Amino acid sequence: MLCTPCDTAIHASNSRAMSNMLIHRIFNIDLWLVGVAHFVILFASFQVPYRLGWKQDLRQLRAFNRKLLWVQSGFTVLTIIAFGTLTLALHAEFLRGDRAALGLAGFIGIYWTTRILVDTIYFSHADWPTGTAFLVGHVLLTLLFSFLAASYVGLFIWHVWLRPNG
Repeated sequence: MLCTPCDTAIHASNSRAMSNMLIHRIFNIDLWLVGVAHFVILFASFQVPYRLGWKQDLRQLRAFNRKLLWVQSGFTVLTIIAFGTLTLALHAEFLRGDRAALGLAGFIGIYWTTRILVDTIYFSHADWPTGTAFLVGHVLLTLLFSFLAASYVGLFIWHVWLRPNG
């Protein structure tokens, strides 16, 4: 039996629809995971002052610089809480590709990509504390940051450039 151009077009359309449904399902699960992952990062970040000896090191700074570091750290924690909370609360909006959700996805993707680039380009290996626990922690956090960046950037790209009628 010969396939007509119409049959080929229907098959291609069905194939795209199936691919789109699969990607939708993957992002459905992925968004729950990345939303929760932000709170995993907080678990690690709350250990930083103790494990890196901030109490001793920060004594060497003037009061303003010490307070500035704590304020910046607090805003970073608040940002991560917001990213996780908004991802979980706006799950449906991210999946639908609502404009505000896509703007947020693009921003969060850029944030985590930049975090990885700063780690790769600005810090040197010698800057990091030594020891197996720090090495493993650094690798795991970098993998987690990469997962977050890829998820948000991937969602943005899927909705803006790849999704039919998106």
